[in-house]
Amino acid sequence: MAYSTTVLVIGGGATGTGIARDLALRGVDVTLAERNGLSSGASSRSHGLLHSGARYAEADKVGAEECIEENRVLRAIAGACIRDTGGLFIQLPGDDPDYFDRKRAACETIGIETRLLDPAEAQTAAPGLSDRVERAMWVPDGVVYPSRLCAANAADAEAHGGTIYPHAPLNDLVVEGGKVTQALLGGDVNAPVAPRYVINATGAWAGQVAALANVEVEMAPARGVMISVEHDGLGPALNRCRDPDDGDIIVPHRTEVVLGTTSVPVSDPDSYEEADWEVEKSVHECAKMLPAVAEASVVRTWWGVRPLYAPDEQKGDRRGISRGFFILDHTDDGVENFISIVGGKLTTYRQMAEAVTDRVCEKLGVEASGSTTTRPLPGHKDPEQLDALAARYDSKGPTDADVVGAH
Repeated sequence: MAYSTTVLVIGGGATGTGIARDLALRGVDVTLAERNGLSSGASSRSHGLLHSGARYAEADKVGAEECIEENRVLRAIAGACIRDTGGLFIQLPGDDPDYFDRKRAACETIGIETRLLDPAEAQTAAPGLSDRVERAMWVPDGVVYPSRLCAANAADAEAHGGTIYPHAPLNDLVVEGGKVTQALLGGDVNAPVAPRYVINATGAWAGQVAALANVEVEMAPARGVMISVEHDGLGPALNRCRDPDDGDIIVPHRTEVVLGTTSVPVSDPDSYEEADWEVEKSVHECAKMLPAVAEASVVRTWWGVRPLYAPDEQKGDRRGISRGFFILDHTDDGVENFISIVGGKLTTYRQMAEAVTDRVCEKLGVEASGSTTTRPLPGHKDPEQLDALAARYDSKGPTDADVVGAH
């Protein structure tokens, strides 16, 4: 006999765990299934930047607005799941000064706080910054520790009646009469689950999961490399102020900095090349902002796959695809109890979760409203408790491996 649940969430990254938490807080019976430990997809294989929205301000107004809104929410609710570092956008020789001005103007229009720094002020704010800096712009960027974030969301979901399976890969979906009637889970479940509703929150894998229900979701995944090197005392996150390109972000951690990143299209988010040139170019380009990283010892290197949604797929490196998110109700595709949430950023996970939870609750006739905008995450003031949760849910990944558990 199949195990029954009102809502089955497939995918245990930040968005999936955020959905499970939001549903459980509204009194909905929810089960979450992830295959390789929570946050094992894009969430814990990123550079971990808490976006202010400035990176997208002049090119993607909606995505930037979502980022700054959630940046402020996470500062209020996430505690030690994030670190408030601030960020600098750096103009170097050869960078277009008009681009800098357009970005700053776009930030002001959106409501992203900025402050202009001259070279001396920038070098004081970011020790070791290149002496070739021409000017800089401070923005409210920060750092996200996804291992803690996903675990804290999962813990709150379970505390309110949800069920979390970190090691239960989805093997198939059974569709009968225009509905998903069973999800065949392996691993720790190894049994069919009979859901009333299914949410596909699998990021770059959303197309593959949708295909199990004979539904098409056109993803355009792109890989990117991150390199963590030894470097202490940077202070703010650094962003090269130019059109997004390889090696233009440096994210500070404890005694390391994360350098990134590239953008290379992939056809399969489980199988792709990890090219040496991506590492070499990222280090070379990042060293133009922070010269010491050129010779710094490499601690670890990893690749992640961006969950980009592009029904009209763009060619090239896919950097121009919107970082906004999209809710795809598959009723019109012939499966009335199946929905996908795609796109978005780690920074906007909570907003994404709330939006899809609102939609599903409306369909289920659940009138309870969400509370995740103001409700702090469990353990938010206690790094050791958060790290214990990360161990419990097997959510520790390379993004924050130097921080989580290092007390």
